[in-house]
Amino acid sequence: MKQAFIFLATGFEEIEALGTADILRRGGVRVSTISINGETRVMGAHNIPVIADYLFEEADFSAADALILPGGIPGSNHLNTCTRLKELILEKNKENIILGAICAGPMVLGGLGLLKGRKATCFPNFEPTMIGAIPTDNGVEQDGNIITCQGPGFVFEFGLSLLKVLRDDEIAGEVADALLVRN
Repeated sequence: MKQAFIFLATGFEEIEALGTADILRRGGVRVSTISINGETRVMGAHNIPVIADYLFEEADFSAADALILPGGIPGSNHLNTCTRLKELILEKNKENIILGAICAGPMVLGGLGLLKGRKATCFPNFEPTMIGAIPTDNGVEQDGNIITCQGPGFVFEFGLSLLKVLRDDEIAGEVADALLVRN
């Protein structure tokens, strides 16, 4: 079974994190939510508390197939200042696993130099944080092992894009049909 990790920090965008987790789980991907805050209870940007599956320091990332960064402010800023997370992203990028980032989340990948020369998208006006990227206006953009997304309005497209890569087109299509997502 494929394994994805979604990272949560105070102020994360709830619909982006939980919507993505839901879509992936419906498609048979094992999803673990990871708190970088030192406690499992993480408050979202809209004051919705979420209990993460693991604390960062407790999680085993050895079998990771995808690392996913939801947006939200200040959530994305907290992710961007988490040295342990950035080291993990760089390590797993060398293994060519999927790196997903939505809304303001691509700032983390941009700051690490992982978007240089790649097409990427993010929440409008955050393009300067995608250092070296070729910004697009697409709702979701995939370039190699990196999948980026503009924001919450595209969470279904983002989750299904991740699912296509982690599983296959047929499973993603079945999940889309079950969710009544129309293309």
